[in-house]
Amino acid sequence: MRMLVTFLRTFIIFTTLIIIMRLMGKRQIGEMQPFEFVVTLIIADLACIPMADVSIPLLYGVVSIACLFILHQILSLIEQSGRIAKRIISGKPSLVINKDGVDLLELKRNNLGVDDLIESMRAAGYFSFDDLYYAIYESNGKLSAMENPNRTEKEHSLPLLIVNDGKIESKNTELIKENKERVYAFIKAQNTTVKNVEVLTVDGNGRAYFKTKKQPFKILTYTLSEEAKW
Repeated sequence: MRMLVTFLRTFIIFTTLIIIMRLMGKRQIGEMQPFEFVVTLIIADLACIPMADVSIPLLYGVVSIACLFILHQILSLIEQSGRIAKRIISGKPSLVINKDGVDLLELKRNNLGVDDLIESMRAAGYFSFDDLYYAIYESNGKLSAMENPNRTEKEHSLPLLIVNDGKIESKNTELIKENKERVYAFIKAQNTTVKNVEVLTVDGNGRAYFKTKKQPFKILTYTLSEEAKW
């Protein structure tokens, strides 16, 4: 009998969740706004409690889920009422790559780093920063990209992040058997210091993406040592 009761409670909660999620709309998880994701997580947690504990009235779980659905609808209406409300509730898109290159300040405002941007770019099929003319992190966390129309050279070697926000990535220099002294010398030849370098990537052909603070990016040639390899 207890198993039958548990089965029936699970069936009711499951059916309720299907109805509620269907009413919430057709967004995929990756397209959810922050408040929608939070509501979904709480609903999932609330659904587990009455299913697992038969001492809790089933109605409590159903009412809680219905209450969250109502809150979701209210927030959705407020969000659609105007641009300011939408920015407050869901945030706004962030332009992280512009015509001058990677915008490190905008990345930091979103608690992101250059390595996070590289990961998102790879997922979108891009491996070099200058492959893109613009890149925008949407308010739902998805990266939208516009290809650089002047970029015709195709990558034949994976660019590695050598300098990230004024710091040399030791793991990457060790990976390609390149010593730090050569990196320092390369940066010094550009009349700047490591601390002033926001991004430096180098591929296996010595093609370097070089971006310093408040300056447009440059594409330079980095002479790799004989020991350096990918």
